[in-house]
Parts: sequence; structure tokens; C-alpha cells
Amino acid sequence: MIDLKTFENLADTPLADFAAKPTTLTEGQVEASDLLWTSADGRTRIGVWECTPGHFTADRTAAGEYCHIISGRATVSGSAGQGVRDVGPGDLLILPQGWTGEWIIHEHMRKLFVISASPDT
Repeated sequence: MIDLKTFENLADTPLADFAAKPTTLTEGQVEASDLLWTSADGRTRIGVWECTPGHFTADRTAAGEYCHIISGRATVSGSAGQGVRDVGPGDLLILPQGWTGEWIIHEHMRKLFVISASPDT
């Protein structure tokens, strides 16, 4: 039997404790998240993430990420400075599998994320 899942009030979903952001370029930047759902094959994960202002690198070579921004503002750019995008509440940001780059968080951010790896990874 396939069980349907629903999640409400993502802006208020409790998260794990904040911890140091491993890929930060800004001293003291911290993040927290909560995984809401994982597919049976483990290739798709959905969760909520928050991060404090600062600058960090991101690597989506193993899986693409789809980000629905709930609150906060950021600038995201590809590793060679291409594809600069400013994102804020209500925006959907797509980071295709293979993308690498950087985030600059201007205002404490919360997002819903969907991370999905293609079957050959």
C-alpha cells in the first residue's frame, strides 16, 4: 500500500540544533535542517533547512536540488560566476545535477529542499 504524506506549516517546522556550516567561507555561519521524507531507493530526499547569513560553497555534482524559499534572501552563483540569481520568499531555485557554485545568504534563510539523484549516480 502506498501511504500519502502531508506536511503543514513549513515555516514553523522544528529543526535539529544549529551546527557549523561545513562549507562556509564565513566564520560562525551555522545551519539546521530536518529531513521530512526519503524515497524507498534513497535517491530523493525532502526536507527543511535554515542558515544564518554568510557565504558558502555548494556542490550538486551527485544530485540536483530544488529549493523553495520560505523566508530570507540570498544570491546564488555558479562556480565561474555565471548564472547569478537573487532569491527570496516564494521563489523556486533549481540547481541541476552537476551544478557547483556559491551562496551568499543576506538574511537568515529557510527553504524547503528536494534533492534528487539520477539513477546512474
